[in-house]
Amino acid sequence: MQNVLCRKAYVSVNLDVDADGTVFPRLIRWENGRVFPIDRIAYKCRASSDKVGGGGIRYTVVIRGQESFLYQEGSRWFVEAKEGAD
Repeated sequence: MQNVLCRKAYVSVNLDVDADGTVFPRLIRWENGRVFPIDRIAYKCRASSDKVGGGGIRYTVVIRGQESFLYQEGSRWFVEAKEGAD
């Protein structure tokens, strides 16, 4: 199996916050302006990224049928972007 090189990519996130203060990310806006709606949140936990370092709250999100990790690191959001992908 080939290792894929990844980088930490900070992204803009549109989200909803309910009356209890629970955060629900709804879409990711990529560095180049592309928008990826989040179909659903599969899981949420405190975790760090083994691939790019950093961490905080990790959301396992489903986008176009594929699971990905979205991290809330303080007030910023990042994803583990594959090198050369945009």
